[in-house]
Amino acid sequence: MWRHIVSNFLSILIVLLIAVGGAVTWAQRQYTGPGPLAAAYCLRVAPGASFSAVSDALTAQGAISSGYIFRTGADLAGKAGSLKFGSYLLGPGASMQEIVATVTAGGPSTCGSEVNFRVGVNATDVILRELDPATARYVERVKFDPAETAAPAEYLEAAGKADVRLRVTLAEGATVWQVVEALKRADFLTGEVTALPDEGSLAPDSYEMARGSTRESLLAEMMRRQDAILAAAWSTRADGLPYASPAEALVMASIVEKETGVADERRTVASVFVNRLREGMRLQTDPAVIYGVTGGKGVLGRGLRQSELQRETPYNTYLIDGLPPAPIANPGRASIEAALNPAATDYLFFVADGSGGHAFAATLAEHNRNVARWREIEAARPPAGN
Repeated sequence: MWRHIVSNFLSILIVLLIAVGGAVTWAQRQYTGPGPLAAAYCLRVAPGASFSAVSDALTAQGAISSGYIFRTGADLAGKAGSLKFGSYLLGPGASMQEIVATVTAGGPSTCGSEVNFRVGVNATDVILRELDPATARYVERVKFDPAETAAPAEYLEAAGKADVRLRVTLAEGATVWQVVEALKRADFLTGEVTALPDEGSLAPDSYEMARGSTRESLLAEMMRRQDAILAAAWSTRADGLPYASPAEALVMASIVEKETGVADERRTVASVFVNRLREGMRLQTDPAVIYGVTGGKGVLGRGLRQSELQRETPYNTYLIDGLPPAPIANPGRASIEAALNPAATDYLFFVADGSGGHAFAATLAEHNRNVARWREIEAARPPAGN
């Protein structure tokens, strides 16, 4: 009889072990296999949230099939204590394993709201936008100029959330003074700027920010990036350029930046100024003269007067030989690269052609014809305000 009991016990034990093994295998497949999420979903993890709260939210959304398996899998993977707050975009069919990896990796939020503080040449604006999970595209919610408009309530509510992404974007061609003045109005930055950086030393780029970062630390990062861009371009520069140093190349890059907004023209514009330097001709570039008038503090907003063209300043390239003493704006990477690898041309002149670009010429006679055509285009335009 005892033999029969032992045999039955062993049989039951084997069946239980098989059942447990099957359950473990099934649970593992549930954890690592595709999940039930039918459409992309933005998961918000609040500061101090627990895995239990996250699993409840995911279960309610239909993103996971079992909160217990989700929490157990995270625990067995040693990640249950590594939950990071933020907003995370989960793709359709995301597995529990993938979701655990996402919410414990940290880093910038990949969905939810984003504040982009954009510093431009003519204006600064703040844009609040939110990612639409269905299209993976940002939808603009609020846009305003902080110099002219108080922050709307919708912006204040969204920008105050812990998981909002904060970004500062610097456009090509803004001056250092414009950048510093604009950053004074960035409400998520702190601290004073004790001294203006050198003109041209800030890299136009997009900068991910943490709330409470100092303005000086942001400026330091802008300078670090610009130094790296200039050094890389200088190391691959063309032979025989009329620059004694990277600093002089940066001056040229700033002139190229202000002379054209057409990307395909940058190297050609650079070639004109390089050719003029080689020929001993004055650069005669209006943006440099304008910088001498304004000191880089804002936009002139009108054409140059004859008195200003005749005024002696270190930046009046109609009167001085060679390059101005310093950059006239913060040039972007493309203009720096153009200055250090200009196109091979014999052009010495250019003038606007009415299309947003320029007509280039190698001789004064050809240039005068281009100027005459441009004046005809200007004369045919209706007066401003009509």
